[in-house]
Amino acid sequence: MKAKIHITLKNGVLDPQGKAVQTALAGLGFTGVNDVRQGKFIELELTETDRAKAEAQVDDMCKKLLANTVIENYAIEIVEG
Repeated sequence: MKAKIHITLKNGVLDPQGKAVQTALAGLGFTGVNDVRQGKFIELELTETDRAKAEAQVDDMCKKLLANTVIENYAIEIVEG
């Protein structure tokens, strides 16, 4: 099983990296980009075969290490194979 985790900053949290990307895009001539929010994507290969157990395990990983739950949200997708 694979776990795909998308981690993003919560609304209202300043995103200086996103702002830098937005500025760089404008400098390259890309117009019409009003805002950029940057996040993280983590993919885990799991040995667990039970979908519910895998999701619970990955949720625990996010809470303890992978995401800073004070300023970040995360979404987990469990996929076969």
